[in-house]
Amino acid sequence: MKQKRRELERKQKQEALERQQKHEALKKRRKYLIISSAIVLIVAIVAGAVYYQNQSDKAAVEAYRRDRTTYVRDYSPSRGSPTAKVEIVEFFDPACDTCKAFHPMVKKLMDDHPGKIRLYERYAPFHKGSDAVVKILAAAHMQGKFWETLDAVFAAQSSWAPNHHPQPELVWKYIGGVGLDMDRLRRDMNSPAVDKIVQQDIGDAVKLNVTATPEYFVDGKPLPTWGWEQLKRLVESELSAAY
Repeated sequence: MKQKRRELERKQKQEALERQQKHEALKKRRKYLIISSAIVLIVAIVAGAVYYQNQSDKAAVEAYRRDRTTYVRDYSPSRGSPTAKVEIVEFFDPACDTCKAFHPMVKKLMDDHPGKIRLYERYAPFHKGSDAVVKILAAAHMQGKFWETLDAVFAAQSSWAPNHHPQPELVWKYIGGVGLDMDRLRRDMNSPAVDKIVQQDIGDAVKLNVTATPEYFVDGKPLPTWGWEQLKRLVESELSAAY
């Protein structure tokens, strides 16, 4: 009788152990399935995001090639070869210190790829008071002196726009050496033509969802995330595709 009882207990223990092992194996299997499903889901999300970004980029490029008017206007200052296959459109504010910092970096990027990049400048005077400086730049462009005036304005930015507080009346003493006809400049900057240019650029900035400066579009593509390295990579990607 005792022998049978011990055998029954041993059998029950063995069965309990087997049930426990099966339970543990099932738990591991479920955990593996959950982890695998999560990985598959993450991969699908990433792939979907990449696909969506690629499709968005293609749509942006197609829209840009089809109609560039929202990005570039006939009056927009530009530099670089007219036959360049890669185009950068920058919305900038002369009182923006990051715009000032990026200005020579973009120029160097163009110099590193001679004849392949064309830059267009658009006005986005988001700082209070910088609209007057933008009008000076637009009027200087009418005299063929936009780039020289922009360089002078950026060089003196800390003096006329300390702590992001533009004082446009101070700009005049820093642009005297550019070679501008100052009387004409004052007339032109207060003309309806210049006001129309500034308002058009602001309107285009709104349409393109530009909310801060500097903002860049490369062949119609906006930056995926903001930063100098992101801009450089996007430009180099477009250069590789175009050349």
